[in-house]
Amino acid sequence: MKEKLKAFIFSELIYHEDPAAFGDGDDLLEAGLDSMGIMRLIMFAEKEFGVTLPDTEIEPDNVQSLNALENWIKQAPQNL
Repeated sequence: MKEKLKAFIFSELIYHEDPAAFGDGDDLLEAGLDSMGIMRLIMFAEKEFGVTLPDTEIEPDNVQSLNALENWIKQAPQNL
């Protein structure tokens, strides 16, 4: 899951000189993930992983790192 998220983030949302060097706990917001990027990331995750990520849970703690994103997605309700 993290690899799919990372590939999407660094191919579509953030430029990073060496994405492979970006750690799972590194700060995506400091790296340049903005509000529009967060919305695109949420739409990608919902489609890719078949979950619903509630708007009320969109907060920095859930999108700050790849680890945080993975935890949020794993706790999200599955689409039926």
